[in-house]
Amino acid sequence: MSLNKLKKIKKISKKRLGQGHGSGRGKTAGRGTKGQKARSKVSLSFEGGALSLIKRLPFRRGKGKNKVFNKKPMIINVKVLNLLRKDSIVDIGTLIKNKIVDEKDAKMYGIKILGEGNIKIPLTIKLPISKGAASKIKKAGGKVE
Repeated sequence: MSLNKLKKIKKISKKRLGQGHGSGRGKTAGRGTKGQKARSKVSLSFEGGALSLIKRLPFRRGKGKNKVFNKKPMIINVKVLNLLRKDSIVDIGTLIKNKIVDEKDAKMYGIKILGEGNIKIPLTIKLPISKGAASKIKKAGGKVE
């Protein structure tokens, strides 16, 4: 056992301000003298009484204003589903388990299957799917629920 291999257990404590002259931060506690900043907390957005930056910016108008609410699903093509085992059930959990999609993105945006490519194995699909993809899966002997 060496001193350099010991775990650190002491955390740096918060500066204690205004604890007398001996501390080096007595009287005004490192805030200078007088003024708004010396007396109380000032918000980061405060600009000395001027019109704030947020209010000076123009409104976002027109197309694409609320992009946060217009979430489109992630797209997966039929050709990718050939990686799965025969007769397996395709849902979000299966695609995450086989590392075809990222878990966080799949749950946030959802998934839709489109019909690019060919599929050779029968699968049962339990996700939103395009008409072209549905016909290819039925042709391969699979089901769409």
